[in-house]
Amino acid sequence: MKKNNKELIQDLSNKEILREEIKLQFHSYLLAFFTIYTLSFVIPGIILTLYLYYLFTPYFLGVKNFLSIFMELNSLIVLLLMPFVLIICYLIHLFFVALITRLFWQHTEKISPTKDGIIPRNISSKILDYYNIRSFMIKYPKNAFVKGPFPWLINWLYNFVGTNKIGKGTTIEEQFGADRYVDIGDNCYIGVNGGFSSHSVAGIFGNISYFEIKLGDNVTASALNCLAPGVQIKDDAYLLPMAGAVKHTNLKGDHNFYFGAPLRKIFKKKILEYLKISEENLEMNKELAEKQKQIKYEIDKLS
Repeated sequence: MKKNNKELIQDLSNKEILREEIKLQFHSYLLAFFTIYTLSFVIPGIILTLYLYYLFTPYFLGVKNFLSIFMELNSLIVLLLMPFVLIICYLIHLFFVALITRLFWQHTEKISPTKDGIIPRNISSKILDYYNIRSFMIKYPKNAFVKGPFPWLINWLYNFVGTNKIGKGTTIEEQFGADRYVDIGDNCYIGVNGGFSSHSVAGIFGNISYFEIKLGDNVTASALNCLAPGVQIKDDAYLLPMAGAVKHTNLKGDHNFYFGAPLRKIFKKKILEYLKISEENLEMNKELAEKQKQIKYEIDKLS
C-alpha cells in the first residue's frame, strides 16, 4: 500500500538526521593570518630600518645645525627620499601579502580544489574545511589592498593569488563579497557596494551553495547590485542600481538593461519611467544633437 502524505512526513520526522559539530579550525585561521601578516613586514621592515639607521639618522636627525639640512646636498637628498622609501616599502609589503597568500591558496587548492556544488555543513568533510580556510584567508589581503592608497591593485591581487579571474580594463569599486570564485571579463565596471557572492548558506547551519559567478565583457554593474551563486551575464549587459539576481540566473546581455530584484530586462517605456523623461524630451535631445553636429560641421568647414 502507498503511504499517504501524513505517514511519509511522520516517517521522515522519526528518522535521525546525521549531524556533526562544525570544525572551526582556529589554529589554521590563526596560522594563515599571522604568517601572512608577520612575514609580509620582514623585508620592508629591514629596508626601512637600514635606511633610518645608515642614512636618515646621521644625515638628518644627527645634524646639529638645522639650516645645514637644506644647505648640504646629502641631507637634502635623504630628506626628499623619505616618502619614496616609505611608498616602496609599502608596495613591497603588499607584494609579500599577495605572494604568501598565493602559496597558501595553491596549497589548499592541491588538497581540495574549488569546484561547483553543494557543500553539506552537518557532516565533516575536507571540502568544507578548506572552503572555510580559504574564506578566512583572503579577508586580510583584500582589506590591505582595498583600504590602502592603491585600491586599483585589487585586480592584480585576485589574478595573482588565483581567487578570481579579472579581465583587462575592468574597474572594481569597493564592495562586500566578490573575493573568490568570480570570473569577470574585459572592460567591465563593478560599482560601489556591490555584493557578488559565489556562495550562499541555507539557514544558520544549512548547506552551502557554491557556484562560480561569470560576467562577460563590457558588463556594467552600476551600484548596490547583488548577484547570487551561479549567475552568468553575457557581454554588453547593463545593471541599473539596486538590481539583484537570484541563483543560476542567466542573462544574454546584448546591450540590454536590467533592473529590479530579481532583475529582469527593462524595455524602452520602463526606461523612460525609471529616468522620469518623456518621448518629447527624447525628440528634443535628438534635434539638439543634430543641430550641434551641423554647427560643428559648419565651424570645421570655415576653419
